[in-house]
Amino acid sequence: MRAIQVMKAQIALQPKQVLIAEDNSKTRLFLKNQLELLGYQVEAVCNGALAVERAAELNPALVIMDVKMPEMDGIDAAKAISSKGPVPIILITGLSSDEMATKAIESGVFAYLVKPITKKQLEPAIKLALARYSEFKSLKVEVCDLKDAIETRKMVERAKGILMKRCNISEDDAFKLLQSHSQKENKKMKEIAETIISASKLL
Repeated sequence: MRAIQVMKAQIALQPKQVLIAEDNSKTRLFLKNQLELLGYQVEAVCNGALAVERAAELNPALVIMDVKMPEMDGIDAAKAISSKGPVPIILITGLSSDEMATKAIESGVFAYLVKPITKKQLEPAIKLALARYSEFKSLKVEVCDLKDAIETRKMVERAKGILMKRCNISEDDAFKLLQSHSQKENKKMKEIAETIISASKLL
């Protein structure tokens, strides 16, 4: 029993594996250094095709990659990685827009960073991606199919945005509110999200 407890403690202390895919060597080195300072074990590659290959081999706890890369861009690489099983992915982009946010969600991305990346941006983005990944796992319990889970997540993200704006609450509180209503009304999160979105269109 004691040996099992020690082994579990050792596993918990092991650094989590992060995969970086970035074709710019300076950005790649910056990300690697910062992540290692945060206690992660890091592997870095220079294109999307290698990211897909290494993700399958490493089963990383987190993936961070650029949108524009040779051989395969970040969006396509994220889709390929997510199709084999959900993993928290952060996309690096030069453009922030609603269209990019939608593409990111559809490709399985959980957060994105806008260039130029700073040390101050990185840790909050990681926390956000991991929190959204945790939410996604909760949603996936409701819907077994990955495609349906991604569609549900899109609806929940929109509903969270509406609640955050109208109730002046945090993203985490907005998700908990949706979860609470889902349990009280014995309805799926997607149904609650659709109701909120429909109601907001009338106001």
